[in-house]
Amino acid sequence: MAERHTIVSEARGEPLPSGRVGVRLLVPLSGSPSGRWSRDLSARLTTELTGQSAVGYLRLNDIVQGDHIVLEGVEEREASNLADALHRAVDATNNACADRVEQPNENMPRDTAAAIAQRIGVDAPPGVPPGS
Repeated sequence: MAERHTIVSEARGEPLPSGRVGVRLLVPLSGSPSGRWSRDLSARLTTELTGQSAVGYLRLNDIVQGDHIVLEGVEEREASNLADALHRAVDATNNACADRVEQPNENMPRDTAAAIAQRIGVDAPPGVPPGS
């Protein structure tokens, strides 16, 4: 199933604790992304920002928290470059996630598991339909 999220309104800035550099930006999303989408966004944003100056204090791990992108350590001089990079990263993540088919997180096909269960040969109690 494809997963798609968009930035739904303007970012909100918050000061960080004393001794930290920059601000915390909270960017609202259209929903709460999966872990896969969140990791993909973080990787794509990292790639977008690689080689740019003034991103030394920016934290890019675990940037999706609930239905927000949370960026800590954003400095004023990097804000305009960060906005463009963030939009490109969200678009690229949506495109990548649209192309992927979610694979079940299982150690074997379901028909193999059913075949193993049949080998056990335990009958259901009278009156209980098989597979209940």
